[in-house]
Amino acid sequence: MRLTVRIYQWVNNSTATYIRATEIKMKKYPSKISHGLVLIILVIIIGSTIPMVSPPIWPGLLINLMVLVFIFYLLLNTYYVISGNFLVVKSGFIVNKKIDITTIRIVSETNNIISAPAASFDRLNIVYKQHNSILISPRDKTEFIDHLKRINPKIVIQYKSKKML
Repeated sequence: MRLTVRIYQWVNNSTATYIRATEIKMKKYPSKISHGLVLIILVIIIGSTIPMVSPPIWPGLLINLMVLVFIFYLLLNTYYVISGNFLVVKSGFIVNKKIDITTIRIVSETNNIISAPAASFDRLNIVYKQHNSILISPRDKTEFIDHLKRINPKIVIQYKSKKML
């Protein structure tokens, strides 16, 4: 999804007073959702719910339902926005991280399973600044990487097959 935001700024200098309009193009990249990850979550939740069904343990059933709803809320509300020179990583109300794309040094493909704002195991590891990194999983990795490279051509791309661009 592409959005264009127009920002109006009142400029008052010694020779003239005027309104300057600046356009910022934004592109939203939804997270890829892994069927395997969803299956693992469902197996764990259903497996822990079965013993609570007969006799019914209502507090446990309610807690499992709330956990399931919360996890699916996060899965469906995880996305990445490129706006101007910034990458915004959003996962529900839990993660809202803004990264300056000019500080990104390396983008590499990974299947790392550590906790991250990524709804799939098919992930990208983004290394920025000195030693910071974040794992994400945009649905269209190729377009996402191309968009980053247009903003910062110095980014090194590392594919799983060890091919480098």
